[in-house]
Amino acid sequence: MKRNKWAAGLAGAMILTSVLSACGNGGTTEGGNSAEGGKVTLNVWGMGEEAKSLPKIAEQFEKDNPNIKINVQALPWSSAHDKLLTAVASKKGPDVVQMGTTWIPEFAAAGALMDLTPMAANYPEIKEDNFYPGSILTTKYEDKTVGVPWYIDTRVLYYRTDLLKEVGYNEAPKTWDELQDAAAKLTQRGKGKYGISIDPKEQSLAFMFARQNGSKLIDDKTPLFDQPEFVEAVDYLNSFYKNGSAPKDLGIDAIQGLSGDGVVPMFISGPWMVKLINDQAPDLKGKWATAVLPKKENNISSLGGANLSVFQYTEHKEEAMKFLAYMSKPETQLKWLELTQSMPSTKKAWEDPALQQDPHYKVIGEQMKASEPMPMIKPFEEIAQTYLKSFERIYRGQAEVKPELDAFNKQAQSILNK
Repeated sequence: MKRNKWAAGLAGAMILTSVLSACGNGGTTEGGNSAEGGKVTLNVWGMGEEAKSLPKIAEQFEKDNPNIKINVQALPWSSAHDKLLTAVASKKGPDVVQMGTTWIPEFAAAGALMDLTPMAANYPEIKEDNFYPGSILTTKYEDKTVGVPWYIDTRVLYYRTDLLKEVGYNEAPKTWDELQDAAAKLTQRGKGKYGISIDPKEQSLAFMFARQNGSKLIDDKTPLFDQPEFVEAVDYLNSFYKNGSAPKDLGIDAIQGLSGDGVVPMFISGPWMVKLINDQAPDLKGKWATAVLPKKENNISSLGGANLSVFQYTEHKEEAMKFLAYMSKPETQLKWLELTQSMPSTKKAWEDPALQQDPHYKVIGEQMKASEPMPMIKPFEEIAQTYLKSFERIYRGQAEVKPELDAFNKQAQSILNK
């Protein structure tokens, strides 16, 4: 999960006060009472722009469950983390909460998320077999299941088919060597032309490539970032900068790079780019495609997205579980796809013609079979941010890869030892 810096100031405080007063004690009912006319109100916290569509998706649930009303609070990603911390401290918050996958370890460790295991057998919609194995990993903390996969994303290769053909590639590069070769040939088109965008601020990129090279990243509490598998992956990524195949500071976004004469005709990104390219660059129709990532030992991609969890302090566990089950139905997830372009987490939903007949989404579904989340440990976010600083010293400051990663590994060990 990526997103944003903290919002601050009086406006944020006012929003927080409003949210918490609306939520009451772990799930109020209409009018602020524990019951009103027998109708329970479930307070659901959703994050980002997509959360604004939650009331619409909840309409059918309310029809099917006339004794339950869904009250949605749409929180900006930029302030959601802080508000969740406040809710945990006060033990007052939502009944159901959207959790970015990388947040699960932190809030599960704080005891904020209910263990769904004792109740899961009563809700076949949330059976683990219904979901991709990688997404199930994001719902686990120690021996507990603290969430249900809601929507997912992974990373695939986007590329200009016409420009790749001009340099001898009728298909997307399938291996690390081919990706490097194609990028170098695309760069040779002339001054101001590049082969691929390697986003230096995408923290999952190096860890993803390292896994493709056989790295375990972390073994129990021992970081492996100074080992050959990780070092070779970072050296590989840095090679695109060193030979000029990837720009460092081009000042244009991925769609601008893909458009026109294709200043940067390849990049790695998530499912949201499909709609953005179609909407913002209609002139590219028929000239671009997606592909699963090129492989070394494997082609593992990163898995992100969001889960739905039940707040530990809710007074309405059964109703909350019903809502999680409803949101996990394939038909509900396909409606969510239609509303927000968010990829479904259930394997059954991926059998729908809307996804199978779209070549881009079909590729994303294929990549999901080889996608894994970042390590589900509380300190991983800090480790990832520390890596980005090390990588900047490598690609921008020309620091030697191995010594820099030796130093990074020691920092990671200190973080794990806290």
